[in-house]
Amino acid sequence: MLRLLVCAGLAAIVLGELEPQPRYLEDNFARVVGGDVARPNSWPWQISLQYRSGSNYYHTCGGTLIQKGWVMTAAHCVDSSMTWRVVLGEHDLNSHSGTEQIMEVSQVYIHPKWDRSSVSNGYDIALLRLSPDAALNSYVQLGSLPPSGQILPHNNLCYITGWGRTSTGGSLSHQLKQAYLPVVDYKTCSSSDWWGSTIKTTMICAGGGAESGCNGDSGGPLNCLVNGKYYVHGIASFVSSLGCNTPKKPTAFTRVSAYIEWIDTVSKENSIKHKEKKRKHNCTFNIEHHTLLRYCSGAFEIKLN
Repeated sequence: MLRLLVCAGLAAIVLGELEPQPRYLEDNFARVVGGDVARPNSWPWQISLQYRSGSNYYHTCGGTLIQKGWVMTAAHCVDSSMTWRVVLGEHDLNSHSGTEQIMEVSQVYIHPKWDRSSVSNGYDIALLRLSPDAALNSYVQLGSLPPSGQILPHNNLCYITGWGRTSTGGSLSHQLKQAYLPVVDYKTCSSSDWWGSTIKTTMICAGGGAESGCNGDSGGPLNCLVNGKYYVHGIASFVSSLGCNTPKKPTAFTRVSAYIEWIDTVSKENSIKHKEKKRKHNCTFNIEHHTLLRYCSGAFEIKLN
């Protein structure tokens, strides 16, 4: 209900504006429009981020599994205090196929420069620590991240993925969808008759034509083909207040290659802390030769006086 109220408020604001304003991809708008149903588990790094309400969980955003214990999503998806979980290996939100893995989110790390009140400020990125780690198989795989600083050329082939509508304002699809969104280079996307100064160099634009797809779930991946392999180059962030497929207003994504150093730092530092915490709480005690020994996580032994 909160998300619906927020979106309604945004709609009322932009109606009074002369120019279309950027709008975060909230739950009830953030859908793949004009795309096709994906082959089950063909994007095995795609995740469903779900929040708890009462005794049930509900899908709200997409995301990308980047390490066995880490998911990458948009900051605006998780900047409220809620109980989250991540579902991996998902295709149809309404059915259980046996390929799914359900993980708790033990910690949320939002970029320190993130500011919800400023859409064009950027930094719309967050990392989620999973508990336990994912088990990789043919249904659950890691998304490949691009090299730091890599910029894709205009019209580079990309697909956005998410669970959503079959047409603007149409019925919802509970099956994962995909839509073709070619890259729009920064020079074009930031020109005055496109997005202008709203677009920063730390963002990537894709789509913007009447025939293209629209946006996927907020926080979901922009999967781009580079040298025969798909890399996750974007995190779905915002669209025009005029809606999907607005000419010269492509979907805006957080450019992943601009945040590789931050991703590496957060995941490495907190993976170490997670292992140390787990080790402390996974100990057994034995008495050998009248000496009490503590054995933790198969890693070390400590004699206790």
